[in-house]
Amino acid sequence: MKSLLIQNGRIIDPGRKLDEVGSLLIAGGKISWVGRAKDTPPDADYDVLDAKGLIVCPGFIDLHCHLRQPGFEGQETIATGTMAAARGGFTTVCCMPNTEPPLDNKSTIDYVKSTAAAEGIIRVLPIGCISRGRMGEEPADMDELAAAGVVAFSDDGEPVLNPELMRRALEYSCSSGLPIIDHCEDKTLSEGGQMNEGKISAELELKGIPDTAEESIVARDLDLTEKTGGWVHIAHVSTGGAVDLIRRAKEKGVRVTAEATPHHLTLTEERVKGCNTSAKVNPPLRTERDVKALIKGLKDNTIDIIATDHAPHTEAEKRQQFDLAPFGISGFETALGSLMGLVHRGDISLVSLINKLTAAPAEIIGKKYGPGTLAIGAPADVTIFDPNLEWTVDTKDFASKGKNTPLAGEKLKGRVVATIYGGKVVYRDEGVTMKGRETIKR
Repeated sequence: MKSLLIQNGRIIDPGRKLDEVGSLLIAGGKISWVGRAKDTPPDADYDVLDAKGLIVCPGFIDLHCHLRQPGFEGQETIATGTMAAARGGFTTVCCMPNTEPPLDNKSTIDYVKSTAAAEGIIRVLPIGCISRGRMGEEPADMDELAAAGVVAFSDDGEPVLNPELMRRALEYSCSSGLPIIDHCEDKTLSEGGQMNEGKISAELELKGIPDTAEESIVARDLDLTEKTGGWVHIAHVSTGGAVDLIRRAKEKGVRVTAEATPHHLTLTEERVKGCNTSAKVNPPLRTERDVKALIKGLKDNTIDIIATDHAPHTEAEKRQQFDLAPFGISGFETALGSLMGLVHRGDISLVSLINKLTAAPAEIIGKKYGPGTLAIGAPADVTIFDPNLEWTVDTKDFASKGKNTPLAGEKLKGRVVATIYGGKVVYRDEGVTMKGRETIKR
């Protein structure tokens, strides 16, 4: 693999508090040198990518996505999912276990890892089940799953409603050091619900999902976590009440981390008007008040990271009437563009956004994988993006099989132009060129 010099870019590495125009050299699949704009790299035979006017940062890390394989290859595969992730700037993705069969034993974990090694183009880290078959009854063999290399445990898609099962999982997290990720939803309150409960659900005559369905399980999980000393990670937080609960728990010293998705941070229930199934997601899109609470939580670190919850579905599935269509949004390829709206509006800083996509999730999955930084010797996982590039979302151009996004046809500002994984350029916009030891004009 030929060495690559990325020069003249604004290098932002939040984990090292680095933010300056400069260059970095990639050699042997690792970061080998980082210098200021006027510094000369060590002599080597390298190609050059001119990143003038572009942001150069660690590759994005997604702690929550659905690659669908095994079992639902019509919706997505590891090959298509990692291609879509690379186009979105992600170099590491953690895949949820709601596959068929579920990821509740070593053989299924091995299958995902071997398939990712053979067919994927970025790092894929599997998440194992909390319960056997994700049925919420018997605990999975967590020792076996941990030894097989999972980075967390979750029954995502289904909440852990049995408090004893959740308690035992949290106790296991104390010894394993791996988080328990819960999809917080009291199904006795949300059963049959199609969207956020409120004025719009009433107008559309759709059964609503109340915010208490999320908040009651968040409160229970935080109480169990405090009592066990375990580590809970709250998936896809969507309500202001849940943010407040997590904030208070952190103030008490409870070990809780939390994520918000791009769609919950930028969209509201208004998107469902007209029974738009592309905006049908679980937890549902909430109110403007909830969006503001999530952004506040992002700014004060109540919300630790941003995760896509990439959930691809086929066009036929989403074309059904609203109450029959599945929940989910295909999020890899629009994540940065939609989130940059928060930066352009001044809701959060660019450095903070990059931190929530890089260094912060790297802390959760653990240092042994090495991503989340541009430090010398780290894996050469690099994302390069243009913060001001305007583009229109065209789902025909998606690498993902899932074209289900409420952002179709919309203009976004901010786009990934190159993604490098392990020193290899796995995605490059046609406007970005490389040449040997020359300054390339974009």
